Amino acid sequence: MAKILVLGGSRYFGKRLVNRLAGSGRHDVTAATRGQMEVRFEAPVTQLRLDRTDENSLREAAAAGPWDIVYDNICFSPNEALAAVRAFQGRVGHYILTSTLSVYKLGKVPLAEADFDPYGYELKLGDKQAFDYGEGKRLAEAALFQEADFPVSALRIPIVLGPDDYTRRLHFHVEHVQQGLPIGVPNLDAAISFITSAETAKFLAWLGETRLTGPINACSDGEITIGGILRLIESVTGKTALIERETAPEHQSPFGIPTSWVMDNTKARETGYRFEALDEWLPELVRHIAASELKE
Repeated sequence: MAKILVLGGSRYFGKRLVNRLAGSGRHDVTAATRGQMEVRFEAPVTQLRLDRTDENSLREAAAAGPWDIVYDNICFSPNEALAAVRAFQGRVGHYILTSTLSVYKLGKVPLAEADFDPYGYELKLGDKQAFDYGEGKRLAEAALFQEADFPVSALRIPIVLGPDDYTRRLHFHVEHVQQGLPIGVPNLDAAISFITSAETAKFLAWLGETRLTGPINACSDGEITIGGILRLIESVTGKTALIERETAPEHQSPFGIPTSWVMDNTKARETGYRFEALDEWLPELVRHIAASELKE
C-alpha cells in the first residue's frame, strides 16, 4: 500500500485525484489543504492543514511521511519549489508537480516536452507575486529538476474543463451565447488543446503508478479552434454567438489566444496511456452546461 500525500486536494481535479486514489483501496492517502472549508471525500482520507507558502508548514507535512508519492498541485514559484526540495529531502520516493501548457511560448505547433527544457533554464528566485503564471511554473520546474535529489515529474496540462470547473471558462462562453452578450475573440482560427478534470486525475494516478519522470504533456487527443467551440455552442443552444475582436474586459474570451496553442501528447501515449478524444466529451459537456444554465 503506497503512502501518498496530495498538496491541494480540496476541489476540482485535485479532489478527484484524492477520491480516485483513496477509492481504490490500495493507498493510504493524505490531503493537505489550507483548511478554509470543509472537504468531504468519497473514501477514508487523512486531512491536514497546510500553508504552502510557509516552509515550516511544508516541513511538518513532510515529517508525517516518509511518502511514496507526493502530488503538488499548488506550487507556483521557484521559492515554493525550493522549499519543497528542502522539506522532502529523504522523505519522498516520487514527487509529481502539476505544471502547465503555459510554460511553452506561442508559435510552434504542436508543442512537445523538449520545447521547454527546465534542466537548462536559468534559475531565478522569487515568490509567486514576482512572476506571471507561466514564468512561475517554468521556474518551479527548473528548481525541482535542477535541485531535487529525489525523482521528479512535471505534468504539463492545458486548460482543464469539466462541470466542476470553478473558473467557469467554458461556462463563460455558453452563458454569453445564451444571453446574447458579446464575446471578444482575437483569432477565431486559433486552435487549442484541452483535458477534462476527470482525465487529469486519472492521468496523475497513472503517472504515480508508472513512475515516469521528467516533463510530460497530457491532453485529450485532438484539438479545436475557438471558432469551433463557439459553433458547437451555437448548435447546442440554437442561438448565434455575438463575436467581436475587442470588447470590454469582462466580455473578453478566456480562450482568446492570438495564435494556436496545441500540445503533443506522444510521449505519454508511447508509454502506454490512452487519452480520451476531445470530440467524444466536449459536445456532451457543452450540453450539460447549457442545460444547467437554463435551470439557474
